[in-house]
Amino acid sequence: MADQNSAPLRPHSEQSKDRASKRLSTESNGTSDGGVGSSTPVEITALEESFRRFAVHGDTRATGKEMHGKNWSKLCKDCGVIDGKNITLTDVDIVFSKVKKKSCRTITYDEFKAALGELARKKYKDKSGEEAEAEVFKLIEGKSPVISGVTRAVASPTVSRLTDTTKFTGSHKERFDETGRGKGKAGRVDIVDTSGYVSGYKHQGSYEKKVTKPTAGRPM
Repeated sequence: MADQNSAPLRPHSEQSKDRASKRLSTESNGTSDGGVGSSTPVEITALEESFRRFAVHGDTRATGKEMHGKNWSKLCKDCGVIDGKNITLTDVDIVFSKVKKKSCRTITYDEFKAALGELARKKYKDKSGEEAEAEVFKLIEGKSPVISGVTRAVASPTVSRLTDTTKFTGSHKERFDETGRGKGKAGRVDIVDTSGYVSGYKHQGSYEKKVTKPTAGRPM
């Protein structure tokens, strides 16, 4: 007789979802303080996701587990950690050198959080350590690297005048047609006309049409 206190069997699909959730939790905790099996707060997960995004920025070989100094500075700049008053770029560089291992040129996620803690206490002097860290975490959570846009060309009267083909003269004028489209080789090289017609003759080809005119329908 089966034990009445035993838990009922769960569908296989639910068991698969549980295993997937545990695997993702384990992978996330692999670079955090909790370790395998610990419950990581949502804000820490969001912070770690931003860490990974900045860690791989501009480096196709990066794994997202370590961040070098250039991307660390970019993160602090893009996320507003650097304010030019309490936190400057120099402060960011000093903290990076302080938390990283001497033989390394990158920082791990744990060292990243320690560096943020150092900056938080300097940025929010009127708050406690935990409150200051929470404020800095909010600045970074969910953020991605800012991609610089392509510089747009500024319209200038001088540039417009130099690029207006209707005002070209001499040999330069011959390189473009009426619409301003370049003629290519025809605009740069004198191509010899071997048609047999005089240059500028408007009825070119009319003789051939008369000769080859069909004779069908003519009276015999």
